[in-house]
Amino acid sequence: MKSQLLRFTYAPLVQIRNVIMAIILSISPAFAAPVTVLALGDSLTEGYGLPPEQGFVPQLQAWLAAQGQEVTLINAGVSGDTTAGGLSRTDWSLTPEVAAMIVNLGGNDMLRGIDPAVARANLDGILAKAKARNLPVLLVALQAPGNYGADYKTAFDAMYPALADHYAAVLSPPYFAAVTDPATGLLDPALMQADGIHPNADGVKKAVAALGPKVLDLLAQVQK
Repeated sequence: MKSQLLRFTYAPLVQIRNVIMAIILSISPAFAAPVTVLALGDSLTEGYGLPPEQGFVPQLQAWLAAQGQEVTLINAGVSGDTTAGGLSRTDWSLTPEVAAMIVNLGGNDMLRGIDPAVARANLDGILAKAKARNLPVLLVALQAPGNYGADYKTAFDAMYPALADHYAAVLSPPYFAAVTDPATGLLDPALMQADGIHPNADGVKKAVAALGPKVLDLLAQVQK
């Protein structure tokens, strides 16, 4: 009789323990699956001219890990890609596991002198696709040099904050601000590769440190 009583008492306790453990596992970050973030971009994202481990995505991955963030970054950077190219591959790049997206495009549009209105329409298309999937986005800002004229620079520089505002996207500081010499206002040669266009490993490290807090803001939106 005593053994039966113990058996009937123990069974509900086991069930209660199982329920409690399930709740703990569901809310504990230690057991949460890593957040997958798509980094859609051009050579700045791909890591042009650098050993694989020194590119933007691997360095950002390491920076996030140091912040205690469990994140899987997908390197969807293609050297030479324009905003049109990024738009054309957005649909198949946004695989089901992707929970957020970083967009770093427009540099090649600017280098080719493509009308900012065209680049803006392409970026708008990318952000619209992310919105349709309820994906938060970090839009990496770029700024045009003055050699295209004041009107071009004004239109190009303005499209990033305008689009970020329209889509409630997280907006980063200008990518190259981190590798610009404040004394001269020019790109710091010590932080650039020989081509003068792409940051070297130290330059990427500075860019990651500048953009990293905005990536944390992006991840905070995923975790809501």
